Amino acid sequence: MIEVVLRAVRVDVGSATPLLLLEEVAGQRVLPIFIGTPEAAAIAYALQGIEAPRPMSHDLLGHVITALGARLRSVEITELRDNTFFANLRLQRGSEEIVVSARPSDAVALALRIGGPILVGDDLMDREGKLLELAEDDDGEALSEAELVEQLREFLDQVRPEDFDT
Repeated sequence: MIEVVLRAVRVDVGSATPLLLLEEVAGQRVLPIFIGTPEAAAIAYALQGIEAPRPMSHDLLGHVITALGARLRSVEITELRDNTFFANLRLQRGSEEIVVSARPSDAVALALRIGGPILVGDDLMDREGKLLELAEDDDGEALSEAELVEQLREFLDQVRPEDFDT
């Protein structure tokens, strides 16, 4: 497994769909994963440290994990099957290890909220990882987290439900 960090949440221009970019900690490849708008918003809130008046789904899941005496050991993005990514939450409760299937976007949102490494399978990164140059500002500097969040906020302000009709 390869440890990655959330490098950016972008919007794919062609499809107007949010995209997670997970970058290798010890490398230069990025794993792009298309996600839904609600998941992108949840991740943006986590990046900004915004707490909703009532727990959002990812907050709730984090509270349940803690209340059950477990902790998130890792998020593992394991495969791509029929254009759908699969992930697991690897939980630890005492000496017991519990593996729960999850969507990668939900798993990443949870990891950002309660902490835990995000991992990608070696084979998956070898097949799907891309060498990408991420957006830079006018001075050639990488965009800051605040700038990335602002780009996502602008997308979320403009997106309409009919943009996602198939």
